[in-house]
Amino acid sequence: MKYVVLLLCVMLALTADARNRKVKIVTSKGTIVVKLSDKTPLHRNNFVKLVKQKYYNGILFHRVIKEFMIQAGDDSTKNPVPGKRYGSGGLSYKIPAEFDSSLFHKRGVLAAARDNNPEKASSGSHFYIVQGKKFTDSTLNEVEVKRMGGRKIPERYRAVYKSIGGAPHLDQNYTVFGEVVKGMQVVDTIAQMERDQYDRPKEDVRIIRMKLKRKFLFF
Repeated sequence: MKYVVLLLCVMLALTADARNRKVKIVTSKGTIVVKLSDKTPLHRNNFVKLVKQKYYNGILFHRVIKEFMIQAGDDSTKNPVPGKRYGSGGLSYKIPAEFDSSLFHKRGVLAAARDNNPEKASSGSHFYIVQGKKFTDSTLNEVEVKRMGGRKIPERYRAVYKSIGGAPHLDQNYTVFGEVVKGMQVVDTIAQMERDQYDRPKEDVRIIRMKLKRKFLFF
């Protein structure tokens, strides 16, 4: 009987391999740990796949903006040219948008970048982490009018944007699929670096490696 239970547990673990996953992002400025959301399985599974393939190892954070976000995903940055603008490289496929009402652009979220396609489908490889900034009711009202076409920010979101900050104008336009659980100080350091006219850091910030954090089973 105990062998049957063991087999069932192993099968369950294999089926749920991508669930509740955390990823360690080791950068030249420190380590960030993100937890992937199970509410966005297409994005979660794609990110896990790329981490396992070591796709992100060696690429740069090629675009950073203070009080906004840091972005990576262009594999052509593995051999960077000084002063060159990056961001057009990466994988050719897209991932359908996965918007969930509980996932919004608060400080520390992991989200997928995209081009200006009408379906709001995500890039297959580009991602960003929100540093963001704090807002007041007045500045949130201004965002609604000027950046969101009059669409209202839910009250539960507003409370978070006022307390810890974020980037509210991106909500329901870009898919959020995880959040930082350790290392936000590293995100802050990268976001505040001196940058050129293309928002590329003047000092290269490299992702040395990404690694799935090990999951343990207890019987």
